[in-house]
Amino acid sequence: MEINVFNILIIVGVCAVTSFLSHMGMAVFHDGIRPVIPEYIEKRMHRTEMASVAFGLSVGFIASVGIGNALATNLLNPWLLFLATDIIGIASPKKWVAPILGGLYGALCLTAIGSINNVLTGLPVDLIGGMGEVGNYVVTGFAIFPIIAIVMQFGMKTGMITAVIVLIFRFVGPSFSTISADAWTMMIGVTALVVLCIMKDIKNGSKESATDNLNIFSERVARIRKNLPFLMGSGALIALACNAHIFAGSDVSMFDLSKAYAMGDTAEAAALIHTVATNEFMRGLSFIPLIATTAITTGVYGVAGFTFVYVAGYLSPNPLIAAILGAVIILVEVLLLGLIGKFLGNFPSMRDASDNIRSSMNTCVEFALLIGSIAACCTMGSSTSAGAAGGFILGGIIYLINEMTGRKIMRMAIGPVAAIATGIILNITYILGLTPLV
Repeated sequence: MEINVFNILIIVGVCAVTSFLSHMGMAVFHDGIRPVIPEYIEKRMHRTEMASVAFGLSVGFIASVGIGNALATNLLNPWLLFLATDIIGIASPKKWVAPILGGLYGALCLTAIGSINNVLTGLPVDLIGGMGEVGNYVVTGFAIFPIIAIVMQFGMKTGMITAVIVLIFRFVGPSFSTISADAWTMMIGVTALVVLCIMKDIKNGSKESATDNLNIFSERVARIRKNLPFLMGSGALIALACNAHIFAGSDVSMFDLSKAYAMGDTAEAAALIHTVATNEFMRGLSFIPLIATTAITTGVYGVAGFTFVYVAGYLSPNPLIAAILGAVIILVEVLLLGLIGKFLGNFPSMRDASDNIRSSMNTCVEFALLIGSIAACCTMGSSTSAGAAGGFILGGIIYLINEMTGRKIMRMAIGPVAAIATGIILNITYILGLTPLV
């Protein structure tokens, strides 16, 4: 992650705008905060109460997922930036204070993460090199999510049949096409999930009166549209940050983006970025029902919209196109909110599937990150007299203590956090002369 004037200005701008959006009640990142904002706007809650809610919901994610993943990948992420700007914006007493404080926070994050990584790179036990193992299985693990979602929604038998079909295409597909095995896995799995949902709704004749219900909230949809210029500005800046190689939109993309950016301008890096963008796009599709429904019912949008602005940033050939696409994507999303609500009303199984998809995505990525993190621990351990088993036991103890004490650190973050902690412990034991390098 290169720290220069241009990148600092981008992150300052991103955090300033998202803090302003939060203060004005136009958009936030945390889905749990979105329903609270109308309570303040409609004078049923004080700003201090809303700020305490925002802080309580977000501080754990910032400390674990946000900071942990930023150190592991050397890339900024939404949990580090946007959860904090939610709090900063909501807590700011004046609308002009919010962007100033948000911008200062963004500058601090960019410079601090880069500085900390420079320090870690110079350690005797190669912590940063070992951390490269963490994201090795994220793409493959993520590709499994449709099968898990099908098991959750349609049962074990249907899930097992789907798994067999998916595996056949995974093994055979790359032999007669240029599509990768992971892409075949996800493509066939998602197709099967959509077909099963539509077949179920056609069979049951399900058609809810969601359209009538959503019409009640037309005033709040109009409020989102009124805020379009600010929302488009946010989308443009976020896409710009993604394009500048200093920001990753999710746990699905950050580890492989970090690896791709380290490769430089190569064909292999470009292919990996395209794979990441595909995964990010699929993740964005799964969040449409949640974000659209909460936006329609609260009048508060997401700072990154449906998150497709991330994809635009990854794939755009230059910053100007990234910014334009980011703004246009938010414009299209907001204009389509009503139609999306009607579609979800006609196919209730798709709404049900979105919850299962998000849950299965988290499960698959948690699993992949855990496996990769333990591999990182073993790699770091193998460079010392402790050996791979020594690294394994350090990472395992940290993970299991977290599990047995009520998961103080969430599963999505504990793997990378355990790997970082293992690297630090091995460096300390090296300095003490307990684990010399081999």
